[in-house]
Amino acid sequence: MLKCRTVWKKLAPLARASSTVCRQNVRRAGLNNGRIPTSVPTAHMSSGPAGGGGDNLKYALLVGLAGIGGLTYAIITVKGDQKRYEKRIAEIESRPSKATTDVQPKAPAVEASEPEEAVPEPEPEAAPSPEEPSPPAEVAAPGADVEAVAHDAEVAASSQTTEPPPAADSTPASAKVPSHAPYLLIGGGTASFAAARSIRARDPGATVLIVTDEPDLPYMRPPLSKELWFSDDPSVTETLRFKQWNGKERSIYFQPPSFYVKPEEFDSAENGGVAVLTSKKVVHMDVRGNKVKLDDNTEISYDKCLIATGGIPRNLQVVERAGEEVMKRTTLFRKIEDFKSLEKVSRNINSITIIGGGFLGSELACALGRRSTESGLEVIQMFPEKGNMGKVLPEYLSNWTTEKVKREGVKVISEALVKSVKYKDDKLEIHLKDGRLVKTDHIVAAVGLEPNVDLAKSAGLEVDSDFGGYRVNAELQARSNIWVAGDAACFYDIRLGRRRVEHHDHAVVSGRLAGENMTGASKPYWHQSMFWSDLGPDVGYEAIGIVDSSLPTVGVFAKATAKDTPKAATEKSGTGIRSESETEDTATSAVASATPAPAVEHKDDYGKGVIFYVRDKVVVGIILWNVFNRMPIARKIIKDGEEHADLNEVAKLFNIHED
Repeated sequence: MLKCRTVWKKLAPLARASSTVCRQNVRRAGLNNGRIPTSVPTAHMSSGPAGGGGDNLKYALLVGLAGIGGLTYAIITVKGDQKRYEKRIAEIESRPSKATTDVQPKAPAVEASEPEEAVPEPEPEAAPSPEEPSPPAEVAAPGADVEAVAHDAEVAASSQTTEPPPAADSTPASAKVPSHAPYLLIGGGTASFAAARSIRARDPGATVLIVTDEPDLPYMRPPLSKELWFSDDPSVTETLRFKQWNGKERSIYFQPPSFYVKPEEFDSAENGGVAVLTSKKVVHMDVRGNKVKLDDNTEISYDKCLIATGGIPRNLQVVERAGEEVMKRTTLFRKIEDFKSLEKVSRNINSITIIGGGFLGSELACALGRRSTESGLEVIQMFPEKGNMGKVLPEYLSNWTTEKVKREGVKVISEALVKSVKYKDDKLEIHLKDGRLVKTDHIVAAVGLEPNVDLAKSAGLEVDSDFGGYRVNAELQARSNIWVAGDAACFYDIRLGRRRVEHHDHAVVSGRLAGENMTGASKPYWHQSMFWSDLGPDVGYEAIGIVDSSLPTVGVFAKATAKDTPKAATEKSGTGIRSESETEDTATSAVASATPAPAVEHKDDYGKGVIFYVRDKVVVGIILWNVFNRMPIARKIIKDGEEHADLNEVAKLFNIHED
């Protein structure tokens, strides 16, 4: 017995080695199918000459028994290893993906049924490498096979390399920018907002996406050159709230942020809604693929699209060529940022010059002129025409308006053609072609608007060579699923022909019509938009149609009363943006009683009146001078398109002689 124990001590290492070799061979052959090898390599030993005696036979018998014992041990061990391996695989498959002690930061690749679990984690931990597994306690459980743990780490590492997490900088973009919009509106101005409101009115469950390159939600532009300048609130540039002429306070924004759906919730909005992507610019349109590309290379597909990109303020070439110092002291007025900048500048300089005698230039001149009486700011307005608003108003009324602007504290320089601009001795020197020299601290260029047609080339859309803007039909349609509204639209007016209009009310009317047509209305543009301008709270006018001073005009005037001012008109109507009360319903009812009073023409004091613009004996434009709430009548006259033998009789429809 002692001899057998001694022999076993000598044979035990060999048996263990044999068991290890068997286990390795079995693993290489694949234990998943449960196959067990039928033979195991054994050691061939000989301690004596061939054909030895009895001791050798006994020794051989012991060796054989030891081999059988080693084989039995190997089989038992291998079966135990297989059970532990299968148990480990089951544990891995049932492991929850949200466990904080897992080796891998995400669930293994086998968890394909729950892909949403892998997306929300913004900062996944790095997967452990096979060389440094660092297994937690549940992985390196007592009795677990070390090779199995290493294999698990390799599985985790491979799952991380085949499905890498999204880059950190791309996660916000993919979360905030919808990939598809049933209604896509390019531009965040009045026309887009009017279209969105119209779409939602006709299709209450619609989801509308507005993309704008401005950082602000849709807002109205008229107060930027009107009421905001008359505010007594020192923080008006931050609040952007103002008092209308009627004393009521409101915000420049059409709706508060709570009105809009968040872009990241756009696809899941139950009842639809309007979402706005701010500070995003559409740089390319694929009209065949019905998709657009943003400036960050994000793509958005659409079913129907509206282009309402507005316009870009023009500048004088002589100013652009004057150099950086001049450009730094020049404002092109259009956006909220321009208002904030100019408001700040006007409080820190001595002189400011406005170049331009149109609507914007005249409104800013009057607004800043009021401020000149408080701070001593010198306000200069120069323009090439003989009088203020010379391209719109007949000469006699233009001259009267010029005097009105002067009374507001503005120094007016008419027939001024700018030859050059220089920066010298901390001043801007404006040299006019007739030799006059004007020194100032800052320039505001208000010389018109250039329609933004940057998308025309990629979209293959036609730009009108005469009026500029995207050429569209009477339904404001440029292609089968593309519409254009606002300043950028060159539309066919069924009454007045091809036109392009740059006014707030046109943006409202055209945006509303485009929105209706995007939902299948197929309506032509027949509702004539109006526009208005106020030279402060005391003088204002509303106009409709083609108002061009080169056309023949007939003016009928009467003495004004205290109620014939923009302030009184807004107090009566309850709205500061007067076109907000304009609807297509009121446009169809133009019935007024004619007061039999004599017409008063061309007196020096043009308190209130009506100016008719005539082309081929037909009225194509009307200005209501300090006459308010009569626009439906003017619209009806233009819509009818009839010849009138005596426009004095037509003027009686407006009741301008009533007390």
